[in-house]
Amino acid sequence: MSATPETPPSPSRPTVTEREARQVAEAAREQDWRKPSFAKELFLGRFRLDLIHPHPLPADEHAQRGEEFLAKLRDFCETKIDGALIEREARIPDEVVTGLKELGAFGMKIDTKYGGLGLTQVYYNKALALVGSASPAIGALLSAHQSIGVPQPLKLFGTQEQKETFLPRCARTDISAFLLTEPDVGSDPARLATTAVPEGDDYVLDGVKLWTTNGVVADLLVVMARVPKSEGHRGGITAFVVEAASEGITVENRNAFMGLRGLENGVTRFHRVRVPASHRIGEEGQGLKIALTTLNTGRLSLPAMCVGAGKWCLKIAREWSAAREQWGKPVALHEAVGSKIAFIAATTFALEAVVDLSSQMADEDRNDIRIEAALAKLYGSEMAWLMADELVQIRGGRGFETADSLRARGERAVPAEQMLRDLRINRIFEGSTEIMHLLIAREAVDAHLSVAGDLIDPDKSLPDKARAGANAGVFYAKWLPRLVAGPGQLPGSYGGFKHGVDLSGHLRYVERTSRKLARSTFYAMSRWQGRMETKQGFLGRIVDIGAELFAMSAACVRAELLRGRGENGREAYQLADAFCRQARIRVEELFDRLWTNTDDIDRKVVKGVLSGTYTWLEHGVVDPSGDGPWIADAAPGPSTRDNAHRPIR
Repeated sequence: MSATPETPPSPSRPTVTEREARQVAEAAREQDWRKPSFAKELFLGRFRLDLIHPHPLPADEHAQRGEEFLAKLRDFCETKIDGALIEREARIPDEVVTGLKELGAFGMKIDTKYGGLGLTQVYYNKALALVGSASPAIGALLSAHQSIGVPQPLKLFGTQEQKETFLPRCARTDISAFLLTEPDVGSDPARLATTAVPEGDDYVLDGVKLWTTNGVVADLLVVMARVPKSEGHRGGITAFVVEAASEGITVENRNAFMGLRGLENGVTRFHRVRVPASHRIGEEGQGLKIALTTLNTGRLSLPAMCVGAGKWCLKIAREWSAAREQWGKPVALHEAVGSKIAFIAATTFALEAVVDLSSQMADEDRNDIRIEAALAKLYGSEMAWLMADELVQIRGGRGFETADSLRARGERAVPAEQMLRDLRINRIFEGSTEIMHLLIAREAVDAHLSVAGDLIDPDKSLPDKARAGANAGVFYAKWLPRLVAGPGQLPGSYGGFKHGVDLSGHLRYVERTSRKLARSTFYAMSRWQGRMETKQGFLGRIVDIGAELFAMSAACVRAELLRGRGENGREAYQLADAFCRQARIRVEELFDRLWTNTDDIDRKVVKGVLSGTYTWLEHGVVDPSGDGPWIADAAPGPSTRDNAHRPIR
């Protein structure tokens, strides 16, 4: 097959330098830390156990309301949702969506005064874990609608009129979607090409959006578009609520994926779409800040569904490995299999601890949880994928076989391979693992950049650098000595976590290791200075160490909570102990790889690959890929395709 020449860049596509792209991303960050953050302190070498222990709990009335809804939702999942049917037909039946609307599932996070259920983040996440276990596609539908769709941005940034207009619709009748990504714009929003040009009391939208989850069936859209700077308009990337049925909107394709086959995800084109200025969320130029702030809690929905996946993997692993015998005993009793089961059990416990703790902290709003939520998303997506992969391995050939095939030949229809396919997207959704590493790393080194950033900024003047040097000297004179010693070196520290099984040693390890992590970060900044941001391998490992330490802390605190409440405390301590021992091994390996790795040689190989040095290595195969450009043309203009929009009523 001959390759089709690349489509030339659209003239409307902004030309953005690397520095300009970084400036856009930096401007969208929350600059201030007005509330304490456990994870931020952890990266700075300060183990603030007091911020998470005693474990915060929901108020009784919130718990009662949440449990009542979970009971109704469980009944609906067991009697109305056929996950196998959704997988076969690649579509959620309309009657299931209608039933979820009637149940109030589309208004879980919406205040009761707007017709919603007013659930807390804790119970919203528990509901997503439950419904996601019945059908991951339904979990994605509800999450995209409420976590990043219209309800959450309006809750945080909407006017009272906007809330009264749109939230009752979102609570009961309308499905919403979030539209940011474009065919040539992923994690670099500075290159956003969709425009919103002011015309009188309206904005006129033109552009194409890709991977619009819920976009095929949505009634309301949150759209990110670039407003040109002009007289009376500050311009910049701006958020709008847009009616999906507006003239000029065409859903050009319903996309299909390796997993989440019931996902209503599409390509949406805007051509001369008029949007009232009253539908703008926030001010012009605030779109990215709105998106990132929305994701501070919105990201928690994804790891919540990963918790549900872990629980299901554990159930299947337990039942199957007890029934399957090899060499005279159940496979679970063979160490090679048993270690996988122990990993699934311990990791599920820790991941639930991370999600519940982060969610309750979000509900209380006493702490800034932007790093905690990002760590939960990163850690949950990576560990859930590993757990599902281990389940497939435990099941052997049956793990690779589809549920329909198992059923056809008379065995239990266990969709292990589907679980693996469905979970794979979580390492990409709402910020890929690689992007999450960079986002979290940026927040983790914020304190350093605040005092010493001007020292490594090539555009700063010598007087600016001199002032930065003085400020940095004062900061580090106080900070560095505190990294030398701490409670983690005292044998009696955290003695309240010793009940049969001793978890205090793990907390002492977290305290010592957080200081070691901070020292490593400081050393790297001193060594690489302005080149630190290019050391993505190093930064990723720093973040992964922090994620493990956060998970260890959450697991210990949860175990103590359950012990204090008389809820499987002894078993919880055992699981927390097992998880912390597993995590400590991973942490030590990551520390070793901070300084002993192949990052430099890898960069050389990559340059060789891109320059064609190794094309001889590709000989001997055929490429089954079809013709076409790598990235579809997204030039603005009228659509030439049928509208695939399919609202559910």
